[in-house]
Amino acid sequence: MSPKRNKKGKKSTGLAPGTIVFTGKRKVEQIKIHYLAYNEQEMNFQDLDNQELANFHQDDPNFIQWYDVRGLHDAELITAIGQIFKVHPLSLEDTVDTFQRPKVDEYEAQIFVTLKALSFSKAKKQLHTEHISLLLGSDFILSFQEDADDLFHSVRTRLEKSSGRIRKRKADYLLYALMDSIVDQYYLVLEALEDEMEALEADIIAHADLSSRSTIYALRQELVDFRKMVFPLRELLKTILTLENEIIQEPTMVYLRDLHDHVVQVLEINETYRDNLNGLQDLLLSELSFRTNSVMQVLTIVSTIFIPLTFLAGIYGMNFDHMPELHWRYGYFALLGVMLLVFVVMVIYFRRKKWL
Repeated sequence: MSPKRNKKGKKSTGLAPGTIVFTGKRKVEQIKIHYLAYNEQEMNFQDLDNQELANFHQDDPNFIQWYDVRGLHDAELITAIGQIFKVHPLSLEDTVDTFQRPKVDEYEAQIFVTLKALSFSKAKKQLHTEHISLLLGSDFILSFQEDADDLFHSVRTRLEKSSGRIRKRKADYLLYALMDSIVDQYYLVLEALEDEMEALEADIIAHADLSSRSTIYALRQELVDFRKMVFPLRELLKTILTLENEIIQEPTMVYLRDLHDHVVQVLEINETYRDNLNGLQDLLLSELSFRTNSVMQVLTIVSTIFIPLTFLAGIYGMNFDHMPELHWRYGYFALLGVMLLVFVVMVIYFRRKKWL
């Protein structure tokens, strides 16, 4: 028996391996299946339901077929899709397990891939994660998305416009194109995080306060989560590049190697940003320390100026009878003049020392 997760992501025991248990949050009202078939000359698309799917999928070497499933909560429908396409039960289990880390499984006639699509909400300053599963067959691809939004709009547009080489290649190239579109989103996430860090740096320099510490911590946590989601993809692509499976042809391997390089670059940028956040934390501490020192400097100078003035005031505040100045008509004004002179001399001295 293998442990499964419930809807809150907590593991439950007693279920057989391959049991389909949806573990995420329901993000669509009804699962939609978007069908697209193409070759170099033709392309057609249609929205399907589970009844139409069984009759629609026919092996046709003249077309590459792409079934884009949006929504994962309907276990019965996912099971039906698995039966139609002869998907291994363990792959179906990973498809609906939104907590599954990115991985690749190889079967005799299929390759199954799970990975994470990421986006960044500037309003909430949080990463949004979507669980994606891709199943590659000899002439078809199944893609599973959590949300109703089309993550692969750019790929669909290229197919519709017949731009580039995508319509001339087999299903393995479509698999690469779908994964590449997800990795491209990683760059957009990193750009958004960079903008947040630049804004934070400007805010720290303008008016540093302790609230910036919580922002730094939040951004650091987002970068940690980003790495956690992306790092397994590097190993996933390494595994794919070592597969000796006829489904993935040698010309596509070149593009998969390039995709692997992009993932490595994304991880390196992520590490650089984490170092930059450490620098921002040091900058914040320096700014707070500088401001504290500036305040202490002013207070020290004020205290230093008033020490001799307090000394003079203390002497002439004593009530001894034999103090000639106490009975002098201009004694009060003379003492004020001496105090003013002491103040001016000290200010001039401090300015020459560049303490003011």
